[in-house]
Amino acid sequence: MKRAVLLCSIVFAGACGPSVDLTKGLHLEAVSTGWLDAGVVDGKNKVVPAVSFKLKNVSDQPLKTLQVNAVFRRASQDEEWGSGFRTIAGSGGLAPGAATDTVTIQADLGYTGSDSREAMLRHSQFVDAKVDLFAKYGSTQWARIGEFPISRQLVAADGLKTPFPVP
Repeated sequence: MKRAVLLCSIVFAGACGPSVDLTKGLHLEAVSTGWLDAGVVDGKNKVVPAVSFKLKNVSDQPLKTLQVNAVFRRASQDEEWGSGFRTIAGSGGLAPGAATDTVTIQADLGYTGSDSREAMLRHSQFVDAKVDLFAKYGSTQWARIGEFPISRQLVAADGLKTPFPVP
């Protein structure tokens, strides 16, 4: 019984290290946004909002089980339009000073139309979108780490590195 109590004490003591304020200890780098070609749905072209970024741990603590949630909204509305979730670093965590590879998150919802994708983005009734990024690690609470407008440009699926400007 004493061993069990001692073991539990050691485990809980190790789990209660100093916490990191992700709004200060995690930096977004190389943020890019745009509209991703989501293929053809019911015979119509579809585009969805997407965001691409890298994260760098600028704290002095490893960020174990680091997760990011992207919440997409139409620019003129407050309600969620779509979201995407990614585990960025598992139990090994993101070490102090380390950065992630490029992460891309896209919404499931978007716009469909019979026009070309480029024409859809130029349409007079097109409604722009924005994305809020939230992060957490371990059992901490979600922290908002950024908000970005979705650029009105088509982007390739290669981590949003190749923009296709709308003529």
